[in-house]
Amino acid sequence: MGCTTGCRGISAPAPGAPPPPSSSLTLGSAEFFFLSHILTPLSGCNCSRSILEPADIGSKWLQANDLQKEVYQHLAYYVPKIYCRGPNPAPQREDLLAQHVLLGPMEWYLCGEDPAFGFPKLEQANKPSHLCGRVFKVGEPTYSCRDCAVDPTCVLCMECFLGSIHREHRYRMTTSGGGGFCDCGDTEAWKEGPYCQKHELNTSETAEEEDPLVHLPEDMVVRAYNIFAITFKYAVDILTWEKENELPGLEMIEKSDTYYCMLFNDEVHTYEQVIYTLQKAVNCTQKEAIGFATTVDRDGRRSVRYGDFQYCDQAKSVIVRNTSRQTKPLKVQVMHSSIVAHQSFGLKLLTWLGSVIGYSDGLRRILCQVGLQEGPDGENSSLVDKLMLYDSKLWKGARNVYHQLFMSSLLMDLKYKKLFAIRFARNYERLQSDFMKDDHDREFSIADLSIQIFTVPSLARMLITEENLMTTIIKTFMDHLRHRDIQGRFQFERYTALQAFKFRRVQSLIVDLKYVLISKPTEWSDDLRHKFLEGFDAFLELLKCMQGMDPITRQVGQHIEMEPEWEAAFTLQMKLTLVISMMQDWCALDEKVLIEAYKKCLTVLMQCHSGFTDGEQPIVLSMCGHSVETIRYCVSQEKVSIHLPVSRLLAGLHVLLSKTEVAYKFPELLPLSELSPPMLIEHPLRCLVLCAQVHAGMWRRNGFSLVNQIYYYHNVKCRREMFDKDIVMLQTGVSMMDPNHFLMIMLSRFELYQIFSTPDYGKRFSTENTNKDVVQQNNTLIEEMLYLIIMIVGERFSPGIGQVNATDEIKREIIHQLSIRPMAHSELVKALPEDENRETGMESVIEEVACFKKPGLTGRGLYELKPECARNFNLYFYHFSRAEQSKAEEAQRKLKRQNREDTALPPPALPPFCPLFASLVNILQSDVMLCIMGTILQWAVEHNGYAWSESMLQRVLHLLGMALQEEKQHLENLSEENVVTFTFTQKISRPGEAPNNSPSILAMLETLQNAPHLEVHKDMIRWILKTFNTIKKLRESSSTSPVAETEGNIMEESSRDKDKAERKRKAEIARLRREKIMAQMSEMQRHFINENKELFQQTLEELDTSTSGVHENSPVISDAKLTALGPEQTRVAEHRQVVMCILCQEEQEVKVDSRAMVLAAFIQRSTVLSKNRNKTTPDPEKYDPLFMHPDLSCGTHTGSCGHIMHAHCWQRYFDAVQAKEQRRQQRLRVHTSYDVENGEFLCPLCECLSNTVIPLLPPPRVLFNRLDFSGQPNLTQWIKTISQQLKGLYLLRDEDSASKSEEMCIFLQLPEGFRPDFKPKNPYSESIKEMLTTFGTATYKVGLKVHPNEEDPRVPIMCWGSCAYTIQTIERILADEDKPLFGHLPCRQDDCLTSLTRFAAAHWTVSSLPAVQAHFCTLLASLVPNEKNGNLPCILDIDMFHLLVSLVLSFPAIHCQDFSGVSLGTGDLHLFHLVTMAHIIQILLTSSTEENGMDQENTNSEEEVAVLTLYKFLCQCTGSALKEISSGWHLWRNLKAGIMPFLRCSALFFHYLNGVPAPSEIQVNGTNQFEHLCSYLSLPNNLTCLFQENSEILNTLIESWCSNSEVKRYLEGKRRAIRCPKSGGDKSRAPTLCLVCGTMLCSQSYCCQTELEGEDVGACTAHTYTCGSGVGIFLRVRECQVLFLAGKTKGCFYPPPYLDDYGETDQGLRRGNPLHLCKERFKKIQKLWQQHSITEEIGHAQEANQTLVGIDWQHL
Repeated sequence: MGCTTGCRGISAPAPGAPPPPSSSLTLGSAEFFFLSHILTPLSGCNCSRSILEPADIGSKWLQANDLQKEVYQHLAYYVPKIYCRGPNPAPQREDLLAQHVLLGPMEWYLCGEDPAFGFPKLEQANKPSHLCGRVFKVGEPTYSCRDCAVDPTCVLCMECFLGSIHREHRYRMTTSGGGGFCDCGDTEAWKEGPYCQKHELNTSETAEEEDPLVHLPEDMVVRAYNIFAITFKYAVDILTWEKENELPGLEMIEKSDTYYCMLFNDEVHTYEQVIYTLQKAVNCTQKEAIGFATTVDRDGRRSVRYGDFQYCDQAKSVIVRNTSRQTKPLKVQVMHSSIVAHQSFGLKLLTWLGSVIGYSDGLRRILCQVGLQEGPDGENSSLVDKLMLYDSKLWKGARNVYHQLFMSSLLMDLKYKKLFAIRFARNYERLQSDFMKDDHDREFSIADLSIQIFTVPSLARMLITEENLMTTIIKTFMDHLRHRDIQGRFQFERYTALQAFKFRRVQSLIVDLKYVLISKPTEWSDDLRHKFLEGFDAFLELLKCMQGMDPITRQVGQHIEMEPEWEAAFTLQMKLTLVISMMQDWCALDEKVLIEAYKKCLTVLMQCHSGFTDGEQPIVLSMCGHSVETIRYCVSQEKVSIHLPVSRLLAGLHVLLSKTEVAYKFPELLPLSELSPPMLIEHPLRCLVLCAQVHAGMWRRNGFSLVNQIYYYHNVKCRREMFDKDIVMLQTGVSMMDPNHFLMIMLSRFELYQIFSTPDYGKRFSTENTNKDVVQQNNTLIEEMLYLIIMIVGERFSPGIGQVNATDEIKREIIHQLSIRPMAHSELVKALPEDENRETGMESVIEEVACFKKPGLTGRGLYELKPECARNFNLYFYHFSRAEQSKAEEAQRKLKRQNREDTALPPPALPPFCPLFASLVNILQSDVMLCIMGTILQWAVEHNGYAWSESMLQRVLHLLGMALQEEKQHLENLSEENVVTFTFTQKISRPGEAPNNSPSILAMLETLQNAPHLEVHKDMIRWILKTFNTIKKLRESSSTSPVAETEGNIMEESSRDKDKAERKRKAEIARLRREKIMAQMSEMQRHFINENKELFQQTLEELDTSTSGVHENSPVISDAKLTALGPEQTRVAEHRQVVMCILCQEEQEVKVDSRAMVLAAFIQRSTVLSKNRNKTTPDPEKYDPLFMHPDLSCGTHTGSCGHIMHAHCWQRYFDAVQAKEQRRQQRLRVHTSYDVENGEFLCPLCECLSNTVIPLLPPPRVLFNRLDFSGQPNLTQWIKTISQQLKGLYLLRDEDSASKSEEMCIFLQLPEGFRPDFKPKNPYSESIKEMLTTFGTATYKVGLKVHPNEEDPRVPIMCWGSCAYTIQTIERILADEDKPLFGHLPCRQDDCLTSLTRFAAAHWTVSSLPAVQAHFCTLLASLVPNEKNGNLPCILDIDMFHLLVSLVLSFPAIHCQDFSGVSLGTGDLHLFHLVTMAHIIQILLTSSTEENGMDQENTNSEEEVAVLTLYKFLCQCTGSALKEISSGWHLWRNLKAGIMPFLRCSALFFHYLNGVPAPSEIQVNGTNQFEHLCSYLSLPNNLTCLFQENSEILNTLIESWCSNSEVKRYLEGKRRAIRCPKSGGDKSRAPTLCLVCGTMLCSQSYCCQTELEGEDVGACTAHTYTCGSGVGIFLRVRECQVLFLAGKTKGCFYPPPYLDDYGETDQGLRRGNPLHLCKERFKKIQKLWQQHSITEEIGHAQEANQTLVGIDWQHL
């Protein structure tokens, strides 16, 4: 099915896995019943037993005369009875019965005894194989060694890799597509280390080529032949059987009318089409249809209906009708059930054969012999041939099974591997033709085995010489590309989908050719030479069909209408690039072959050319006294083609003549004298002129197809065999002809001959042509032509052209890439050409030219060019694109300026040419060249009259520089007898000829040096003059030839001095100007400050009373002890808080009665702190969130970006966002990064995702606090009072009528000063009240996943919970990062916590008072039991910090009716102490201290004694269920560690609630944190004092806590602490790991979709709802990609925390470098999770990258 989703891949048993031995099978009672009733023995059998025993049948077969008949009878009777009995397959039952009734007897027959003993005996006698041969499943990791593998297809499985020497080398990891096998043990696959430790043991003893049959008893060999021949033939016959109504050699016992409607897989239809069709055809549910489709995709076929013929046929016609509209219909067959049964068993047999031969090499050899034995029908009649040639008609499952059998048999036996390779090569053409017609992917085709055969060097050589394989492959390839034009060149039609599909199939042949050539021969036999050259001929035929294909003509006038087809030709070129290079490498290895290949190639090129030059009339060009005859040809008017593979191959071979020195050893054998240089250069030159004209914009009307072709022509993937070779061909031509002639032809092709050959033509041209475009085009063409000359002379870094080696070439590429900018390893690799082994050769040289800089937390490692390599920089490097060239120039000039050097970029010194190309340099001093340079310089001197450009001049200067460098090198390397023929300096010093007396080039340069319009080029001109003088001195000292004297020297000196003075003067003027301006500016500043004095004063004052950080360092309370709560609480002076709205920019003070100001906030459900991800979420409508369980399985987190708005401004902004969203038409509604329907919006300032706003409030507790005039009660009294007050409230609630209330008061004796009927007044303004409700309702809605309802009594609970949970997460983050509690929070978190805590403290004022009072009663009752509240959670099931926050924040609702003078602070303190004590008991009950005497310090301090006493009391209360512990030290240590998080959270809570600044000791990480915290929270350092002070009431409380039945159950060990589950892995296509809980999921597949809230979602999305309450972080293991998900519509990919050695991530494992976990990056992801920033991260990613919005995240 053409669908990428789906867990494909069939698990076949690993080769060598034993089948379950028959005798040990225990049949269940059901199977036994089935056997005895249905499998009555064969009629005609003389036995009357009612149950079959494999042993009996086996022994009967041993005595049989005609074994085949016996076996066939047995199968004919039993197979249909076991397999396919009904609509639903039952594979387990079928396998069990088949093993017992069908395979059992065969195993008995084979072993001659019970196979349970026979097989182990075989295994012992067998010598284990040294080949691994493990067949890879889809997605399994494979490893290849870049240092030792013979080619990249040699891979190891993980087990062998880890046990081999290669794990220390440079290796590559990839994931297998399935189907290949491990090459461990294959000596031809590895240069060294062919064996891993496991397989090395098997190589030692015997000689390689002994016959494995000697290890088997003779009678067994005979039996194995018999049974293998029968079973293998039966399986092959039944699988390749095509008749509907009979079976091969099997009489049908009874012909019943039972049929299957069988649906087959294809790669055309998608999953969706198949599912839809099936639902219609066999009216099944969608789930069943998905099941069918998944099986069809996995196994290749599945029966979709069972019944009589007509019933099945009807389903077939519906399926065919439904799927034949767009494409060819799905393949459906109605098959008789017994045929299906026999086919199922046939496959089972093949699998069985595969496992049986795993016991012994002898059996494997026998099976191979049976398989390859010629049948009676001669050619192609062996069983193996039959299967191979029937391959494309088989379904996927059957192919997989027999391919695996071939792999474990034929390919594991070296003798038969060779024989099989010959059969494969002989059938190659037919197999490939079948594959072309087949619609399955290549990995399911037998053609795919070519990789296993052709990559073995010895087999490949043998097949080339004996079976002429090269020619076969190329001929087959040519046969499939039938379309040619009149000249016989390939012609590609419009590239339709079908064309592309076919063409992709054809390309696999090129890959096969690459495999054959990948390992190069070391010695050549005559046979190999002969056959290789025969293949080379075929290859030339192929290239000849490509030479000149896709010709194009320039469009003039109007734009081209149809973009011509160009992709196919380039795809072909790209695929062939490596093959062409490898062909040249083969030729280079043998001199005879090289000479022959060169001649053949030349002949073919002549043939190609003979058709070209007809009818083009010759013309004569003459310039500077030289003339040459050429043809009249205009690139801009005639046809021209980019594809010239024959010319380019010849150029490559020509370089090899020089590189291998054949050209100098055997010049007489080479047709060098026959070469016609003008013919050689003609086509490459046209191609380069085409590029120049395209750059000049002359081909604009030819559309994008041409632009793309030019792009690929230069691209790194193609240039090696295209652009580079064209340059080589021109170099070849120039080195063989008069450079003046070459230049004239070149001028003519560039259509510039006119301009340079006629004097003053340039002036006329620029005055007559008012059309700017034409002038511009001409200039560009001149620039391009000069660039081409620079390349022809300067590109000599290929071995064979210049005297260099291959590493010099790579070094130069790297230097020029790094000249642009520092680059990452992967960027460099992409910019360098790869060879057939996917290597660039970069690693060996990179250290010499670059330094590596490691990456930080983001980004990647970069290579920077070493400074000393900058001198090798060539501005006109031929692989630079235009953009790269200008970037590199910019970068290099900048570097020079930084180093205070002049900014000239002179041409670098070049290596000498090889002798074959030595004459090339003369082009620089040829007359025509000097004329061209002189003309351009002349234009620059008289710069007004002409159309010229600076880059033209820059190129001329570069060429002058090159010529001078060349002459300098000639002089320096001079030996005695040589005369220097390169006399460039003389020629440029000579003035022009008589008629126009133009000045010499040198004189013009000196004029230009001072030209004001050429500032930029001054440095370069100076460099040229300096070099000129150096050469002159060299000439004089060697005095080999007289030099024409010039005044250049003196002129240069004087001009240099003038120049210096001029510069100095300018600098001085500039300095004075700067000083003047600065003085003016400071004067203006002073004026401004004086005029606006009062403004400045005001600002300074405001800065003092700054807004945020109000109470951090307030001077009032410097050295007193700071206390956060209770009657002793430090009083803090109130500060005005003035803030500014980001929307309207108005300032406002935060007051109780002013308009509300709000912070943008984001609330989300969170499981970040969860200790139990298995909890099912209760029904939100009924769930009561009052008590939070200590496992914190799901909390509500609030975060904010800290940006402040007016409430009404925000409301307006939000309404606008909503309106905009609704205006968008329904169909255009894509998922934006925020979901307006859920109240989401982006903060108007920072675009942070938000879904509500928190109101800003002044400190709320100040408002509720009353004067405290009475003495403050202690804990015991306080609890009594509160209990009475609560009792009173209860009774009042119960009584309905007011009439009774007075009597009740008398009856109740309410504590004095308590007025339950008092209704407190709400201090807040209307707009603040509204915002309190808004945020409260939002918290409730998100936290419980319910519809908003502000009346619900659970709203306040959710607000307190969110406050507690957010504080807990922040404490956790600080603890994890080892940061102190205060002073290190970013201000957005600080502002958020302040606002959130104040909000939660004020929220009760907008809730119903009775509800809040009731919550307080229930919460308190969990610690102080009363008769009203039964069945509350035990203290082990309550998170104490949540309890503390809820108690403290709901207490004002009781306190507001108490006028007895007890302060609110007292209540806070007592509640805090009470909860702290409960927490201590919680810790002691659950602490499992191991008494190890190791770090025992028996100091017996008072704390330890007191804790021990308390613990003993607990032991009494719990009735000795607690373990006895004698060490107080351990207890105290445990208690301190356990209570620390609670104390830290409490400190944060009270700090934000009461605004008391934190003491400086907690703001740093010092010792005694515990003591400082206790002091800040007004706790005694010895926490157990709390118990001693209030022992009277606490003893009863502790008893009541311990008497709870849940506590008892816990202590008796009946309740377990719950751990996070780790589920097993699977064979899924896209295994994905949840980074939160470690579960393995199968992402992106139909088989694992689940339903969530009514829609189908993928496994990851479903998992986020259970594990991360809608948010998740996943690692996609095989893609090495981190995936963030939030809800169903949002997600993004994030860089994984795995880096290679170059500091880069490798998403999708494309590069395959070894990856290591980077701890810092992992921490970063962890931090994102802890800080609840995943949703925000996704929001930012989706805003930045619109493509992420379109992905269906819910299907992942």
